[in-house]
Amino acid sequence: MKLESKSNCPLNGFQPCKLWECSWFIEVKGTHPQTGTEVNEWGCAMAWMPMMLIENGRQQHSTASAVESFRNEMVKANEKSQQILIETAKVAQLPIFKDEPKLISGE
Repeated sequence: MKLESKSNCPLNGFQPCKLWECSWFIEVKGTHPQTGTEVNEWGCAMAWMPMMLIENGRQQHSTASAVESFRNEMVKANEKSQQILIETAKVAQLPIFKDEPKLISGE
């Protein structure tokens, strides 16, 4: 069920919407984030805000998933690099410091 609201503007003292005379009267094209249907409509930017906020949340979730995946791959690569360095040090018989080396005092 689609509800139709009255075309009145709270920014203009609840007078009828000025439509194309208003800077906030915009065209939105794309896919509705909840229904998946194609959208190609003109309307008030303030009225579009809830739908835009839902879509923004979906995009942020997608970005967060990609960042987490990238982080996990970087952790694996870092662990592998550490193992390679440890094995290289063993082959070259270099000392491996488990603790930071102590500074020699000037006394």
